[in-house]
Amino acid sequence: MTNRTKGVAMALSGGALWGASGVSGQYLLQVCAIDTEWLVAARMIAAGSIFLLIDSVKNHGDIFAVWKNRKDVTRLLFFSIVGMLLVQYSYFVCIEFGNAAAATVLQYTMPAFLVLYIALSSRRLPRSIEIICVLLAMGGTFLLVTHGNPETLAIPLPALVWGLISGAAGAVYTLAPKRLIQDYNAPLIIGWGMIIGGILPALFAPIWAVPVEWTLTSAAAFFYLVLFGSVFAFWLYLGSTQYIQPSEAGVIASVEPVTAIILSGLLLGQPFVLMDFIGSALILASVFLLAR
Repeated sequence: MTNRTKGVAMALSGGALWGASGVSGQYLLQVCAIDTEWLVAARMIAAGSIFLLIDSVKNHGDIFAVWKNRKDVTRLLFFSIVGMLLVQYSYFVCIEFGNAAAATVLQYTMPAFLVLYIALSSRRLPRSIEIICVLLAMGGTFLLVTHGNPETLAIPLPALVWGLISGAAGAVYTLAPKRLIQDYNAPLIIGWGMIIGGILPALFAPIWAVPVEWTLTSAAAFFYLVLFGSVFAFWLYLGSTQYIQPSEAGVIASVEPVTAIILSGLLLGQPFVLMDFIGSALILASVFLLAR
């Protein structure tokens, strides 16, 4: 297997694991009636702890090094709360009100928010290709939430709002840790980001106060969400960038919403009509174009 083939396979696997994690989350939120705050806190703290453990074993470094620089601490707190926590919380609230497929697709409006942010921060008009990306994302979102009829909503309004917040937070999540990851490493920053981000919802829903009686199925869904949908997914995706370009990895990992759509239909009986597929395709097209 060539390095490129290995990188493509890792990016595909990471995206697919992320897509399936949304379905696990929907099952836990809607079928098992677990509190969103508890699920977000428990997932982030558990996965973050595993990341720090991996980093301490693999890199033999000081996992507290990032806390020794005041500027880095400020960057880390901003990334943890405005990026990591907000993108996780808004994503699962969108699932709670809607479904995993819609939440995952709406999260992929992130490139449109990136284009707008870069245009505003650099004080320049977006290029034509960037404008096309924004229009594709807007058109896809319109079809996804209205099925082409502006007088009706195919998903509840709260799901739409939280899904778009997830896309905006995803832009912060993408841009904010860049300097930190360069100075330290990805598992360390992601680990601390998850733990710090998970502490806030844990104040309202303590992770030791389990909200339901666990069954074998719910425990398996939560185990998948933490280990495969978080740790392994990030590990495979970040690892793929050693063999292929990050932009390529980002495009390949967009198999995530496709996975969520398929598994939502197969496992949860979630209907997905033609307009949903067209809207999803337009949003994913914006990801492909922006990556190019």
